[in-house]
Amino acid sequence: MATLFIADLHLSTEEPAITAGFLRLLEGEARTAEALYILGDLFEAWIGDDDPNPLHAAVAAAIRALVESGVPCYFIHGNRDFLIGKRFARQSGMTLLPAEKVLTLYGERILIMHGDTLCTDDVGYQQFRAKVQQRWLQTLFLSLPLFIRQRIAAKMRAGSKASNQTKSDAIMDVNQQAVSEVMRQHHVRHLIHGHTHRPAIHDLQIEGHPARRYVLGAWHQEGSMIKASENGIELLFFPF
Repeated sequence: MATLFIADLHLSTEEPAITAGFLRLLEGEARTAEALYILGDLFEAWIGDDDPNPLHAAVAAAIRALVESGVPCYFIHGNRDFLIGKRFARQSGMTLLPAEKVLTLYGERILIMHGDTLCTDDVGYQQFRAKVQQRWLQTLFLSLPLFIRQRIAAKMRAGSKASNQTKSDAIMDVNQQAVSEVMRQHHVRHLIHGHTHRPAIHDLQIEGHPARRYVLGAWHQEGSMIKASENGIELLFFPF
């Protein structure tokens, strides 16, 4: 038995192959897992649980089928889908987790998170994140008519894309001090996250002890998954 972790699928109606790959995972290997953890950015954008997009209903039904088969599914919000709420969680059967969660699996303490809070060198993004994470602003946004939310979201995505094109790769990657601090804070030697779209396994030293940071890849040309089991933690790739 193993526990599976995925992130950064960025599901949208414009990328049906990625959705098909995700559905195959839910109907296939995930059915034999102990649990599935989705570490944010499952969707490319999320403007509210009331969005009638058929893709959302199809994904919710597929996740619920996995949960009803006996495999729990857990979700940590990403920077693209931080507005996923209790309504979608009920529809899908997912359990919503806090931004940082420590798991004890196979004798190891493992910290899981989306990963955007580790990119502290990107000051502009962190300032933006602090604003949109305010509850009153989220409540105000969700109270707007759907078509207005769609326009705002499209404008924000375009602005984010333009801004990222002017940033260096180093700025958009994690800050090593931030990584060390969060791992020390939670007393862990293993960290799993996504967000940066730079799949890799990094060896670290935390307070003089060996540690590892596992980074999930985005689902662009292929799927990416981390599998934890009694045999260790491995980063895997697979075709859609």
